[in-house]
Amino acid sequence: MQIDFVSRELTIKLVFYGPALSGKTTNLQALHAAADEKTTGRLMTLETRDDRTLFFDLLPLAFRDAGGLAVRLKVFTVPGQVIHASTRRLVVQGADGVAFIADSQTSETQHNAESFMDLRDNLKANGINLKRMPLVIQFNKRDLTDIRGDDEIAKLAAQGSEPVYLAVATQGIGVVESFIGLLHQTWSSLEAQHDLRRKFGFDSGRFLARVAESLGQRHSVAEILGTCVGGKSMDERREGGRQ
Repeated sequence: MQIDFVSRELTIKLVFYGPALSGKTTNLQALHAAADEKTTGRLMTLETRDDRTLFFDLLPLAFRDAGGLAVRLKVFTVPGQVIHASTRRLVVQGADGVAFIADSQTSETQHNAESFMDLRDNLKANGINLKRMPLVIQFNKRDLTDIRGDDEIAKLAAQGSEPVYLAVATQGIGVVESFIGLLHQTWSSLEAQHDLRRKFGFDSGRFLARVAESLGQRHSVAEILGTCVGGKSMDERREGGRQ
């Protein structure tokens, strides 16, 4: 998180992580398509011939609270290919929250696991404990055949502590929900660390509602967060860590 006290602007960095071709870039494209023009900037991508992100995508979203504090959300993706390990380590540096995009196909189970361990290692290399990082998991490509079943994913979610969402990013299904879930986790963590409400008078509930509305959601934030199939909030994760 970066704070510019002169311009009263807060910048939050969010990173979409996951194996190659799991749908990280597609998630950002869907978010960009859903956002109103007053909120979003230009979506920048760098891609190879086989449509894989070579470096990262950057999707800036900007909001201003009624109290005058501006919040800029910078959303990045990492390249999933194994050869770009150093780039992934660089992109997660300074991240405030991470969305792990898993491929629901059973054939990709091992790649998902390897990528998740890679995330853990790259965070550690940046001095960050995975358990303290605001994190959500999205199982993408739910429209394909030979995928891990809903019941199986629900059981996995019950065993872990991160909120888990289901998605079909190519159709925009579950994309905004995953993003709002990530932002909720991230803001909860930042509030606990920096006491943003007291220092800036920032209403996080109103902020999340505005973000959801700008992304085309008509449901309440509570209803959106309720679409996850398991996991815990950052408050619950911190509480569990103290025990």
